[in-house]
Amino acid sequence: MARTGKSAKGLLDELSRPGEAEVLRGELALVGLPGVVYTPASGSGLPAVAFGHGWLQPSKRYARLLRHLASWGFVVLAPDTERGPLCSAQALAADLGTALDIACGVRLGTGQISVDRDRLALAGHGIGGGAAVLAAAVRSVSAVTLLAPSQTLPPASMAAEAVTCPGLILIAERDRTAPGVAHAEPIATSWAGPVSVRTVRKASHLGFVDGSSWTDVLVDGRPERATQDLANALTTAFLLKHVTGSKAYDELLDGDLRRAPLYELAEPVA
Repeated sequence: MARTGKSAKGLLDELSRPGEAEVLRGELALVGLPGVVYTPASGSGLPAVAFGHGWLQPSKRYARLLRHLASWGFVVLAPDTERGPLCSAQALAADLGTALDIACGVRLGTGQISVDRDRLALAGHGIGGGAAVLAAAVRSVSAVTLLAPSQTLPPASMAAEAVTCPGLILIAERDRTAPGVAHAEPIATSWAGPVSVRTVRKASHLGFVDGSSWTDVLVDGRPERATQDLANALTTAFLLKHVTGSKAYDELLDGDLRRAPLYELAEPVA
């Protein structure tokens, strides 16, 4: 676990590596929802995160991030629904809510894993990020983390007006699929609660995913290990702070990071 007194860089390096928990992987389909679940091998009253995938992307392309969060003590659920070209962000948002309900209502693993319904979070990439905002607008969660989020129908920027929990938004500097100024910035500007926005230098829209897929010819960018390491660390730090109450990573979350500087939001028009 983290030790106090570390620099932002030291904490970034620490959180870029897996945590101490042994990780189990399972199928959400066993309880009626296509998708995957990653959990620590045991634990009661654990925090949980539901993660929404990007346009056309399968949950397996986020395996590094999902496993990473589980190694730091989170139950992580990723629905594999709404993967077609005409997917519904609203339906995916509903499935993210269902995933959290499953986490709270089902004993996971071999029955030794349970979730605290007061320690829940939402996260997502691309359209899954927009869906996470839609879900957060209608249910109580402790935090939301978005990776290169996309606007949705209904607009995630409008839904953000009802999201009062803390949010972290990571914008990909070289994103040509969901440029930050047109997608992430309106969401952040409308956010009702506290929100932190950072620009990940040299990152593309697909920089947050693993492996290769036929969808790579349709979506801008490519997997980037440096982008994933940075996103893993910042997402973990943010969720540990706002979901579990840890103050060990404040230096990282508040610090000036060369690879992910804070994004200055435009003042809303009166």
